[in-house]
Amino acid sequence: MLRTRTKIRDYLEEARLFRSRAVVAFLGIILMIGLLVTNLYYIQVNQYQDYKTRSNDNRIKIVPIAPNRGLIYDRNGVLLAENRPVFSLELIPEKIKDMDDTIARLQKIVEITPEQVARFNKERKQTRRFKSVPILNQLSPEDVAKFSVNQHHFPGVSVNANLKRYYPYSEILTHVIGYVSRINDRDMQRLVREEKEANYQATRDIGKLGIERYYEDILHGTAGYQEVEVNSRGRIIRTLKYVPPVPGKDIVLNLDINLQMYIHELLDGRRGSAVVLDPKDNGVLAMVSSPSYDPNAFVHGISGKAYRALLNNKDRPLVNRATLGIYPPASTIKPMMAVSALQEGVITPSTVRNDPGYWKIPNSKTKPFRDWLRWGHGKVDVLKSIEESVDTFYYQVAYDMGIDRISRWMMMFGFGDYTGIDIYEESKANMPTREWKRARHKTPWYQGDTIPVGIGQGYWTATPMQIAKATSVLVNHGEVIAPHLLRATIDNGEQFAKQTLAEPESYPPITGVKDQYWDLAIEGMHRVNQGRKGTARRAFAGTPYTSGGKSGTAQVFGLAEDEEYNADEIAEHLRDHALFTGFAPLEDPKLIVTIVLENAGGGSSNGAPVVRKVFDRVLLQDTIADNSEPKQATP
Repeated sequence: MLRTRTKIRDYLEEARLFRSRAVVAFLGIILMIGLLVTNLYYIQVNQYQDYKTRSNDNRIKIVPIAPNRGLIYDRNGVLLAENRPVFSLELIPEKIKDMDDTIARLQKIVEITPEQVARFNKERKQTRRFKSVPILNQLSPEDVAKFSVNQHHFPGVSVNANLKRYYPYSEILTHVIGYVSRINDRDMQRLVREEKEANYQATRDIGKLGIERYYEDILHGTAGYQEVEVNSRGRIIRTLKYVPPVPGKDIVLNLDINLQMYIHELLDGRRGSAVVLDPKDNGVLAMVSSPSYDPNAFVHGISGKAYRALLNNKDRPLVNRATLGIYPPASTIKPMMAVSALQEGVITPSTVRNDPGYWKIPNSKTKPFRDWLRWGHGKVDVLKSIEESVDTFYYQVAYDMGIDRISRWMMMFGFGDYTGIDIYEESKANMPTREWKRARHKTPWYQGDTIPVGIGQGYWTATPMQIAKATSVLVNHGEVIAPHLLRATIDNGEQFAKQTLAEPESYPPITGVKDQYWDLAIEGMHRVNQGRKGTARRAFAGTPYTSGGKSGTAQVFGLAEDEEYNADEIAEHLRDHALFTGFAPLEDPKLIVTIVLENAGGGSSNGAPVVRKVFDRVLLQDTIADNSEPKQATP
């Protein structure tokens, strides 16, 4: 009996515990349902907009669209840089069952190298399977025709057309226009730094050199985009919105392509450069650097072998000699030295000095500085010093002025600084000062350092563009204008005649100089070309127009005392550089021409005849026309 009551009591206790657990479980279920309902409400109501946005982000994609690049014209409407369709062979991996077999069969139709296959496979791994990947980027018309006939055998393979930059004048304009090429990591870092990367998401190429690089922002345009709906695999289902890209502006250069080609032919591959300016506004009518190279090779990606060949070429075709070539300006600066000496009172228009063929620093035991004419020029005034290029006259001028005044004046003419030309590839060269020598050579400036500076030698170096600009300052009586290639811009869709002219950059003028001093230097240059003993009189004999000029001979290496220079015996690469700068006509100059011929062995006998031919071409054949009737040059 007792055992029975114990069992009943245990049973009742278990029942009570069960009911307690059941109640707890029920309450837990109720709580969980409440939490679930609360979360559902929070997600469906409170966070509805947030999740809707996330869903749309997964469903709707923004696809950028690259703009067409602006075109480049010369002053007469001749097209210098254009966009041409280029055909590429592309494969869509998703539609190809056996990729290796497909490529092997394609190689029987068109030439595909192992390097191109490797590059394709590398790019394919980084691209979604439903997107096309190019295996050949530049198909010839014959290749397009061969594949088109057999296209039905190659599902998933197609020929697509893209616009690529093309330069019809090839190496004639490389150092002016430059080129575009694939955007690399360095370009992207710069775009990110300048907060422009969004505008280049669909763009493959960017300006790398010359005008293409300097005016990249104008030429590139503004990217467009389209909103598209995609499925779970990223495939486009439909287009929801389309915003067209804005093409880049076309630009017009001051350049005359006919004149550019003519000078290129005159140089004929010789190492050198030529700059032609319009002195009225310093528009660059021609800028030739020789030798050059074909920029079209860089547009599609030049091979490593071809690039190394250019890089290792002893004639340095990659260097723009017009703005990066640095040479002693030599005697081309004597007219500028004369103006500064006259203004400083170091000489007067009536100063006359005797030239015995050498000059020595007073009260010094140093060796004499020789004149180019061994027996001297006799009695020399300012005009004769320029006409016959008398070195001893300017040794004395340099001694009297000192390096501080010389450097200050020549910097006002533009030496030792950027000219302002609208390309990035430019050197300041060097206008020496006391501070420069101490920083560079850790030694003080000596009096003997100043003397060769008086004839454009010593530590003084300049670019052909700087010499041309300085000649412009002289011709314009102290007005300083930056040489510039850009003439105008044309808005998208507008005709060539509707141009927005560019304003050239001006610098502070050289003021306070008497017109008499400017005219004296200009008359001296006139006598160089047309005087009885002018150093360039033979080259300019018989011209129906008047002109002015100044030759220069830049030494490549020094001679020992009493050693004579023999151009026939010395190695070609050690011969002097020939320089010449001139303007014409004398009364109302229409052009300034500056030329440097490397290792040509003397200024007047080599540089002047080339300048004469350029003068004749422009002044007698009127090649520099207005924009009214665009002419077409033959590439």
